[in-house]
Amino acid sequence: QVQLVESGGGLVQAGGSLRLSCAASERTFSSYHIRWFRQPPGKEREFVASINWSGGSTVYADSVKGRFTISRDNAKNMVYLQMNSLKPEDTAVYYCNTRSSWGQGTQVTVSS
Repeated sequence: QVQLVESGGGLVQAGGSLRLSCAASERTFSSYHIRWFRQPPGKEREFVASINWSGGSTVYADSVKGRFTISRDNAKNMVYLQMNSLKPEDTAVYYCNTRSSWGQGTQVTVSS
């Protein structure tokens, strides 16, 4: 089972930017569809974005469309989530996922 490790979270003011990273432990990662999810405080985990194996196809939740960009570098076994124009409602723990594997999450806090 592939191991995933997220990083890049932190505290940022509304309107700011952060880039999250997801590092994978296996070279076969390059053939996997990768998703980002988030879990706001006291709420259910929700889908944020996904990217196919080549990076040529991406999908976004309506709430982040136009502000977030998912990308990947298969040579480095990495997936990224660039988050711009952050809002307080983006505050959550962010997780990357592929198949049945989940990372430990990284906290993003957006202050108003």
